[in-house]
Amino acid sequence: MKLLKKLIPILEWLPNYKKSQLQGDVIAGITVAIVLIPQGIAYALIAGLPPIYGLYAALFPQLIYAIFGSSRQVAIGPVAMDSLIVATGVSTLALAGSESYIAIAILLALIVGTIQFLMGVFQLGFIVNFLSRPVITGFTSAVALIIGLNQFRNLLGVDFLQSDQIHILLEDIFDKIQYYNKNTTIIGLTACLIIVFFRRVNKKIPNALIVVILGIITVKYFGKSWSDVEIVKNIPSGLPNFAMPVIDIALIKELMPIALTLVMVGYLETISIGKTLESKQDDYRIRPNQELIALGLSNIIGSLFKAYPSASSFSRSAINAESGAKTGIAAFISVVLVIITLLFLTPVFYFLPKTILAAIIVVAVFNLINVKEAKRLWSANNLDFWLLVATFFSTLFFGIKYGILTGVGMSLILLIFRTSRPYVIELGKVPNSDFYRNKNRFKEVVVDQEVLVFRFDAQLFYANANYFRDKLDELVEEKGTKLKLIVLDAESINRVDSTGVDMLKERILYYNKRGVNFYFAGVKGPVRDALFRSGLLEVVSLDQFFMRANGAVQFFKTGDNLNQKKYAQYIHQAYE
Repeated sequence: MKLLKKLIPILEWLPNYKKSQLQGDVIAGITVAIVLIPQGIAYALIAGLPPIYGLYAALFPQLIYAIFGSSRQVAIGPVAMDSLIVATGVSTLALAGSESYIAIAILLALIVGTIQFLMGVFQLGFIVNFLSRPVITGFTSAVALIIGLNQFRNLLGVDFLQSDQIHILLEDIFDKIQYYNKNTTIIGLTACLIIVFFRRVNKKIPNALIVVILGIITVKYFGKSWSDVEIVKNIPSGLPNFAMPVIDIALIKELMPIALTLVMVGYLETISIGKTLESKQDDYRIRPNQELIALGLSNIIGSLFKAYPSASSFSRSAINAESGAKTGIAAFISVVLVIITLLFLTPVFYFLPKTILAAIIVVAVFNLINVKEAKRLWSANNLDFWLLVATFFSTLFFGIKYGILTGVGMSLILLIFRTSRPYVIELGKVPNSDFYRNKNRFKEVVVDQEVLVFRFDAQLFYANANYFRDKLDELVEEKGTKLKLIVLDAESINRVDSTGVDMLKERILYYNKRGVNFYFAGVKGPVRDALFRSGLLEVVSLDQFFMRANGAVQFFKTGDNLNQKKYAQYIHQAYE
């Protein structure tokens, strides 16, 4: 039963559901649905799909996640970033809005869901660690800007090009801006101002619903004055039918790059908002691999009911938590309201101006442009700042797919750079104590010219073995001819590979020939295991391993030490 609860988290919280939680869940579910319905219609337009498909994506994915997701407050459904990625990938294969375009978008959801599900099953959630926070921030900010600029066509009533490359967008906007539709622009910009105003007054106010209602009333009852404003028109009523997406192996191969991008972005969105909400409560903990399984099942089952790829929404998840949601019951409430809308309320949206939807999107996504984080990194960490900038501009100018690849690639390069050039420092003895500390930070420490005690702050492996050797040789050269003992303080070394051991053996023999002893201090058990398995005891004895640097120096100075004998005996017994 415990395993079943782990695989299906709803079985963990639903039997313990309290009446006191119901009010918050109902209010949150209604509030999220009020935001979700107009957003779903708007995001479907970003994806190049008919508006009804935004509501389909708000149905089964949300329901499935509530059952299998480890977070009880994350809101799943159509999102702006994923919608633009869908449009970017599918538009090269079919005409936006056509039957083949819709079929490809639905197939894409199945591919994305299958990959996410398999990653979760095989415990591959750690892959997200290769996307650092600066990469996520740079990527999200760039995509937000691209999404916003792509909505200028609906906001201003001009048939601008749609692209995920900013220079193409800006060039086309500059060329055609003079053809803006006056009435469309007035309604769109007014809607933007109203949304911004209500957001500043109180974020809980359903600003999207307010501008939707005002837009419908304006066009419906004052239509003669606004006849040139493009409206949504007919949205079909009814629930989506069950249908298997058309499986085409050649098409799947073409969709794979965009599918992998959606997998990573969707997972990042969900983990990011999930971790944020998790930190504000003590009732549950996010499990990354379970999130992959939940997202995967949401997209797989969603694709069987005409949904395009879904993920978690930053804004709706925040609204869900702020409105009092405690469990997945809030998601069930939202689903019920989406069903009611699909069955009875779609005709209400007939007179909804598309510029209103564009205004909702533009205000929402421009809030994702994180200038504060860039400023913070500029003063806190230059390397992370330039990583953010590189990801931001590569996404803007080369497109979403290449932006995420650039971010991942640079993250890996930075990781390799940092692990291949770790901090190495000589230590000195703190007067009247047994401790050794960084000689550059603690000016009062005593440095013995006959002894070199140094610390290496990283794992010792093939990527930094040469760096270790070079830094050691530099420190030895600084000591000069008086040097008699080298002590490696290995407390910060948590792993060592065969390349690292071979380098150590070579250096130990090299310095022994020159009359310099080589001791080890503070070596962790697993690291010691690796050293001994790789044959280090061929060039050193157990007597050369010490608990602390001070013990190593004292043993060298006095020649014999009862405590060291006991320690060497203890190590020997452990390896008999």
